[in-house]
Amino acid sequence: MIRYEYKVLPAPSRGQRGKGVKGSDGRFANALETLINQMGSDGWEYQRAETLPSEERVGIASKTTVFRNVLVFRRSIETDVEAFEPNLLDAPNEEPEFDSEDTETDDPPSDPEQPSDPDAPVQNEDPDDYRA
Repeated sequence: MIRYEYKVLPAPSRGQRGKGVKGSDGRFANALETLINQMGSDGWEYQRAETLPSEERVGIASKTTVFRNVLVFRRSIETDVEAFEPNLLDAPNEEPEFDSEDTETDDPPSDPEQPSDPDAPVQNEDPDDYRA
C-alpha cells in the first residue's frame, strides 16, 4: 500500500514578473507556476487548490471569517515493506566438503558374519534347503 505525506501552502496573493509575462493575470499565473514547479522539483506532486474558511480575531472580543486559498501537494512515503529488498543466497556447492579429521560415516557398522557382497553365497546355510 502506498502511503503519502501532504503539504499545504498558501496560494500566491500577488503576481510575479517574468520574461514575456504581460498583464496582471499573466503575472499571477507566473507566480503560481513558479511555486508549483519549485515544489515539483522537491518531489511534491500538485493535487488541488482549495478555498477554506479561517476564523480570525477582530479587536478584543469579536471574530470574523476570512477565506484563504491554499495549494495541496503530496509525495509518497517509502515504508519499511517497500524498502525491504531480500538478498538471494548463493547456490550450494555440488560436492560437500569434509574435514580430514571427520572419519565417521553414516553407514551402519558391518556385521563380520555377513558378507559385504549381497550376491556372495552364505556359508552357514544348509544345502538341503534348496532341493526340491
